[in-house]
Amino acid sequence: MNRKKLQKLTDTLIKNCKHLTERQGTTIGLDRNAFRNILHVTFGMTDDMIMDRVFRGFDKDNDGCVNVSEWIYGLSVFLRGTLEEKMKYCFEVFDLNGDGFISKEEMFHMLKNSLLKQPSEEDPDEGIKDLVEITLKKMDHDHDGKLSFTDYEQAVREETLLLEAFGPCLPDPKSHMEFEAQVFKDPSEFNDI
Repeated sequence: MNRKKLQKLTDTLIKNCKHLTERQGTTIGLDRNAFRNILHVTFGMTDDMIMDRVFRGFDKDNDGCVNVSEWIYGLSVFLRGTLEEKMKYCFEVFDLNGDGFISKEEMFHMLKNSLLKQPSEEDPDEGIKDLVEITLKKMDHDHDGKLSFTDYEQAVREETLLLEAFGPCLPDPKSHMEFEAQVFKDPSEFNDI
């Protein structure tokens, strides 16, 4: 990546948030609230649980702030990552407790948050439990009742629509292109990141 592109991404980080976290007078990055605001306003994300997990995916050093290098690396995967990079990123977002698996309970919580609530006489939790079971039948290749990265990867390679099976954690194409058009006057400029 050339200096011009790095500078544009850095400028975007600073411009999009007036409240950068500072320590001893040195700007170090976006805190959770500022980052979530960018996800909401710029990329249309609304699910609190997913936005918190996206923040954790960007904040690689777990210091509570997304610094410039984390911002640039995160955006490169978020916007232009390979399928492999996006699978690793999405799995990390969906693995709520960080144990290397997506459990039935994690699936239930994510699906409950991401599905629209429909008025019905039936208990909505029962429908979500059924959906979790269907999802496991489709994605749990080793039949151990939870998804390892290997299970997830195999399922996504068979059907790429499963990449965001548990909720939207990547930008939709429209907001993706709008962001690139705003930051890089020519969206193809971002291709070699």
